[in-house]
Amino acid sequence: MEANAFIGKAKKPTEEELAAALWLAKAVWDRFITGLAEEYGVDVQEWSSYSKKAGWSLRLKRKKRTIVWLAPCRGCFRVAFILGDKAMKVARECALPPRVMKILEEASKYPEGTGVRITVKGAKDIAVLKKLAEIKLAN
Repeated sequence: MEANAFIGKAKKPTEEELAAALWLAKAVWDRFITGLAEEYGVDVQEWSSYSKKAGWSLRLKRKKRTIVWLAPCRGCFRVAFILGDKAMKVARECALPPRVMKILEEASKYPEGTGVRITVKGAKDIAVLKKLAEIKLAN
């Protein structure tokens, strides 16, 4: 798994630092965030870091409900969903790519749900991420 690009940084990344870290993946990052806001009303953004060793992540929310976390890495980013049992059942029944189905099956289960983490390097992943966000919002 790629390391967070902002490990050891005391303050949240600026747009310039984010663009430098993500490089070509910055356009995909922006497109995903904009798409969630426009299509699903996921328009609250909160940067957070629970420790300097973990780096920074961007939490995307609809009202007070967290939908997804984005962690910037070098040249890519990680997307994390916490899916409840109903959402996992729906996701498993969808026609998602084999790579994503494998991630779903191997994901760690926590009391609050199953932690699904996907590394994103290109625009081809946006449709899958939006589908998972849609499933999360509906369940």
